[in-house]
Parts: sequence; structure tokens; C-alpha cells
Amino acid sequence: MEDSNDKVYGILAYIGILVLVPLLAGKTQFARFHANQGLVLFIADIILGVCISITSLVLSPLGIVGAILGGIVSGVLGLVVFIMVIMGIINAANGEMKPLPVIGGIKLIK
Repeated sequence: MEDSNDKVYGILAYIGILVLVPLLAGKTQFARFHANQGLVLFIADIILGVCISITSLVLSPLGIVGAILGGIVSGVLGLVVFIMVIMGIINAANGEMKPLPVIGGIKLIK
């Protein structure tokens, strides 16, 4: 890590819209790596939210069964995103550049 703010930028990258801070201010490879990981995770979270909404609409005619199924799907996916956020924050705080599971290989930022 070259910049003293790198760990802060790395951590902020995983906190929702705060991914913009390291995207705009982070100049080092470390900050840009975590900004990329955080941006991909943020976009994935938005896409999952849309998918959950669509699933809820599709399952709503099933009444209580649809609500229960929608709640389970929403809860599981939310937990997966939360775990990935924690993993990213821990990696950034430890000064590591480890890619996240599943989405870690996606590069949006060079």
C-alpha cells in the first residue's frame, strides 16, 4: 500500500454508495482493486433486489406460501451479500487484495 488512506478507501468501497469515495479519490492499485470489488458487489446487490421484487410479484398470487418463499429467498440472498461485504471489509482492513467469491473475477475498473 502506497497511500496512508488506502485502508480507509478499501473499507469504504464495501459500504453501499460510499464506493464512490475510493472510485473518485483512490489512486493506488489497492484502492482501485477494492473500489472495483465494492462496485461489482453494489451492482450485484441492486440486481438481486430487482430480482427479489420480481420474484415477490410472481409469488404473490400464492398468498402466504408466496410470502414465505419470497421472504426466504430475500433473506438468504441478503445474508450472502452481507457476508461478502464483511469479507471485503476484513480483506481491506488487513491490507489484502483477495477477490471476493463468485464476483471477484469481474473487472469494471482498470
